[in-house]
Amino acid sequence: MVIEIDENLIADDDSRIKVGEADTIEIHPEETCRVGLYGTFEEVNQIPASAYKNKNVKRGLRNSDGTGVIAGITNISEVNGYEIVDGVRVPIEGSLRLRGYELYDLLGNVDASKRFAFEELCYLLLMGDLPTQENLDKFVDAIDLQRELPDGFTANTIMPIAPRNLMNVLSRSILHLYAYDSHAEERTAKHEIHTALSLISRLPRIMVLSYYSKRARFYHESMIMHRFIKGQSSAETILSMLRPDRHFTQDEARMLDVMLCLHAEHGGGNNSTFTTRVLSSADTDPYSAYSAAIGSLKGYRHGGANHKVRAMHEEIKREVSNWEDEGAVADYLRRIVNKEAYDHTGLIYGIGHAVYTLSDPRAVVCKRFASELAKGSEYEAEYRLLETIERLAPEIITQGRGIEKTLCANVDMYSGFVYSMMGIPEDLYTPLFACARMAGWAAHRFEEVVSGKRIIRPAYASARVSPRKYVPIDMR
Repeated sequence: MVIEIDENLIADDDSRIKVGEADTIEIHPEETCRVGLYGTFEEVNQIPASAYKNKNVKRGLRNSDGTGVIAGITNISEVNGYEIVDGVRVPIEGSLRLRGYELYDLLGNVDASKRFAFEELCYLLLMGDLPTQENLDKFVDAIDLQRELPDGFTANTIMPIAPRNLMNVLSRSILHLYAYDSHAEERTAKHEIHTALSLISRLPRIMVLSYYSKRARFYHESMIMHRFIKGQSSAETILSMLRPDRHFTQDEARMLDVMLCLHAEHGGGNNSTFTTRVLSSADTDPYSAYSAAIGSLKGYRHGGANHKVRAMHEEIKREVSNWEDEGAVADYLRRIVNKEAYDHTGLIYGIGHAVYTLSDPRAVVCKRFASELAKGSEYEAEYRLLETIERLAPEIITQGRGIEKTLCANVDMYSGFVYSMMGIPEDLYTPLFACARMAGWAAHRFEEVVSGKRIIRPAYASARVSPRKYVPIDMR
């Protein structure tokens, strides 16, 4: 069923909500300019790099050699990209183990003739081991039963104010679901698992509804609301609700299923998972923890990096007339590194990772499927361009910055390209990441609740060397 609403939506309580005309708060920067609140922003908040060095501060919780500061222990996953031999970091092929299983083993045999893997991966992350068929069937049924949203939720939470970035809708929606949970402050195993399953189930629906709400508000398009179909996998549910005609191929659904698996979990040290751990250590409710994790994932230095990658690729496609000319591609990449092109940061997005050196296993899997999808299609030339960028960029970066560092493509290099081939709008790239990562966040919250038992509170050193004498206001 398709519901198309051009102007008004009748909510369950019969109140009328105007699509595209939600109240907004206007911010008037000229008012604060008059009292000089902007002029000293950089000066007041500037701390010299020498201060960090003098106090031996691990900026970004990273050691001087780029390795992460050990902040905890986990049984959930293991991310390896190097070995330490005689105190020296030695690059190795990347490895991602989930509950001890190699990612390649978990996904290596997933194809169009076999089962969907995301729900099985969620079970592994949450329950600690691979399920039997009977256990998997019960688990999938439990997820399926949670997809329904509370009465009036779409009209009253998703549609009234649709921001341009859908991640904020997802974050706000999770906080609103807290109000519908009469046991929201419980910390029992039963409630933790139930909440996690409900969000794994509901986030895809919230994501698609938020997308169409945004299209209605900013582009005056119709609000399309498909009912979910019982028995469909998470990947099938997303495509079924997203496509206006509800049509998708099994190959597309399998590909999206693989993408969800690639993003489901990536260790305890990534920013959004660590955010989940930090909030959980404070003994807050699960809704607050997961909502904050989405805010972290939104950032352009984290999950939102996929937007930077796609925008950079689009610029290269426009500015380099012959994509087969490796010299021309290399020249433009040098311009990016020299801060003369794209966003002038000097970064080639999609290349390099905090842990992986020779390869990112998620990128390896993603590239394999991207190659299969692009073969013989209109996207084949673009795929070859991305291969060229992947091959040339590491050397250009190391030469341009004068550094010796082993660099490889990360998962963002090909993920946006895969989504574009499937016709998935860019607005959904990071929200899809969030829908997948809910499983990983939940697993880490469970572990923190059971084993952490102590609030995470690192220390900050003061940069001020001497106290200041207070001066009364009439003497300043």
